[in-house]
Amino acid sequence: MSIVVLLLATAWTAHHAVVAFEFDPKTASRLTIVWIVLFLVFILQTLMYHLERPRKMTPRIARQLNELHVAIVVPAYNEDPGYLQAGLESFLRQTRLPSSVHVVDDGSKNTDYADVRAWWEPAAHAAGVKTTWQRVPNGGKRHAQAHAVRVSPDADIYITCDSDSIFAPNAVEQVLIPFARPRVQSVAGLIVAANVRANWLVRITDLWFVVCQLVDRSGQSAVGAVMVNSGPLAAYRAAVVRDNLDSYLNETFMGRPVMFSDDSLLTLYAQERGLTVQQPSAICFSAMPERWRHFTKMYLRWMRGSTIRSIWRARYLPVKRPAYWLHALRWLQMILTQMVTVWILLVEPFYFDNMPPSTMLVIPFLIAYAQGLRYLGIIRSDVRIRYQFTTWLMMPLAVVLAWTHLRFMRWYGIFTCARTGWGTRQNGAEVSLGAPAATAVPEPVHAKILGAAAGVPCLAVGAGHDVHRGTNGVGHVHTRSPRPAS
Repeated sequence: MSIVVLLLATAWTAHHAVVAFEFDPKTASRLTIVWIVLFLVFILQTLMYHLERPRKMTPRIARQLNELHVAIVVPAYNEDPGYLQAGLESFLRQTRLPSSVHVVDDGSKNTDYADVRAWWEPAAHAAGVKTTWQRVPNGGKRHAQAHAVRVSPDADIYITCDSDSIFAPNAVEQVLIPFARPRVQSVAGLIVAANVRANWLVRITDLWFVVCQLVDRSGQSAVGAVMVNSGPLAAYRAAVVRDNLDSYLNETFMGRPVMFSDDSLLTLYAQERGLTVQQPSAICFSAMPERWRHFTKMYLRWMRGSTIRSIWRARYLPVKRPAYWLHALRWLQMILTQMVTVWILLVEPFYFDNMPPSTMLVIPFLIAYAQGLRYLGIIRSDVRIRYQFTTWLMMPLAVVLAWTHLRFMRWYGIFTCARTGWGTRQNGAEVSLGAPAATAVPEPVHAKILGAAAGVPCLAVGAGHDVHRGTNGVGHVHTRSPRPAS
């Protein structure tokens, strides 16, 4: 896969270098330099994400990690009870059970969790998992998390999640493995859409989001500089959270309290202390927006938070940290890409009467398809491989979405970053799983990452693995004895 991507990148750069020299001599050298810079950035990114090597469990690491008190923090606000119960169920079928789970109902107005709580507390007790359940006045996600932190002073590791997070059966075990290295301060899991069958928007979102994690974030993880941990599954050393709790709860920007981007702020605290990595074998299913309006609100919130966090990184990250330079490189890439797009599509045709060649559009789509092959490395039990393959074929739609709507929303988010409210789920759950699942917890099952020859991490399904649906229709991989190939 590395060869495919690099060959496409070479063809893409060579083509544009030739095209640049066909333009007016006054602009040729400038365009050529820009293309060369973008090519070098792309090659660096490609090499970096192929260098990511998730750590594997060993007996020594297992003994070391078994001594840790692992607390899962679950803030809930106007969440669908079905998703909340499915997530809590997933905690009880982990190959490595959490030490404690702390649920905080952040003053939900449109949801009643009485049935979920009545099931959860005895189920957790029976499994030997300590638990607390608090209902507090609405103060936002960060304050809900803080309530959970304050009642778990013995925790060594905090796992943060969303109220719709459903962990794969080995997610806790896998997300803990990197903490065997003392320098690692936080670990990001891999997020996939639980409701991927809902509609085309969720499918494209899942494709785009998974590829971003296995390309951008994997590259960052290779040098211990993950910029943002995803909210549905991330783990932090307890000191990172406790020592910064006051700052976390009282962040302001332009005199206004910041309600979103909590995950990236915790990641920034971790970056100041050591390494921030990704463990792609720690899988979490999360509900993605099913309506265009909800998706736009979510992405706009991300972009506003990203802008604020970029300012904080430039201000607080030490220059010697790889994260500082990766952050700067990211902005350089974004600005150059915007400049080239405007130049090629507007300046050249209207000022120089030089239309861009049609092949200019072909190579980027081929590169996107090549990078998108990493999406096919995740084998899910709730969808067949041909369903994922047809989703992969939708890559041009994801590229067009990124070039148009998401690009506009990114710049709009930059210029409106002072609007720091949350903006979603004010009127109840936006995605519903339906009735809560059966309360019986299935036997533990396993999912694992294998290092493929192409450098693509994948959930192993094939000889020796059988695929079936979980209790809630969310996928997992069940290990069984191998059978002869037919």
